[in-house]
Amino acid sequence: MYIAAVAFFFIFGGALLGILLRKAFPEQHLNSDTRDVVRLGTGLIATLSALVLGLLIASAQSGLQTQSNQIKQMTANVILLDNLLARSGADAQPVRALLRSGVKSLVDRIWREQDAASTKAAPFEATAQADLFFDNLLQLTPHNDAERITQTRAIQLGIDLAQTRVLFAQSSYSIPKPFEGVLVFWLSAIFVSFGLFARPNLLIVMTLFVCALSASIAIFLIVELSHPFTGLMSISSEPLLNALAPLDR
Repeated sequence: MYIAAVAFFFIFGGALLGILLRKAFPEQHLNSDTRDVVRLGTGLIATLSALVLGLLIASAQSGLQTQSNQIKQMTANVILLDNLLARSGADAQPVRALLRSGVKSLVDRIWREQDAASTKAAPFEATAQADLFFDNLLQLTPHNDAERITQTRAIQLGIDLAQTRVLFAQSSYSIPKPFEGVLVFWLSAIFVSFGLFARPNLLIVMTLFVCALSASIAIFLIVELSHPFTGLMSISSEPLLNALAPLDR
């Protein structure tokens, strides 16, 4: 939120600065030739700003969708893995209990790691609980061909779950700081030109205010999309937590 507020301050402040500069410049500096050159320059900047905005929105949306799909994949793997362990006999019940507690820890760790307050992502490390789960899964002794096939499939699902988790840890997205600064600078420069060549009145000021607010909201949406586990458009942990319900069977 504070990034959007700072952006609005500079963008709308640029429009007000342009109005003040109009009063400070001699009239001959605001002739048609000057207006044409400034309009061409700001047109170029506006095009670049639109491209950067589009790029940031597309990248943030792609990152959000990727992480959402990975959470869905982990949820599906947990459910399938539990169903297979349920068919592996009484020896597999302790492994199912480890899976249940492991999923709780997985949810807590993912949402904690992805907290917007985190300034630097920690290197991914497998937990001791995950190692214990795999050790117990590998140590299961199948008593017939069906249990042997089930164990093999369970091991593969466990590996898939671990791979998705590692990929998830590496797929976090954040807006590069230089992009933020350059974009706000460009938008501020555009609004300076708006105020520079417009004779100020209430309608013009209100229009510039709404336009600056709209540009700031666009930046706000980009920031929200780049933090998919917090804020207004966060990914819910409920589907993954609800996958634990069948583990009591």
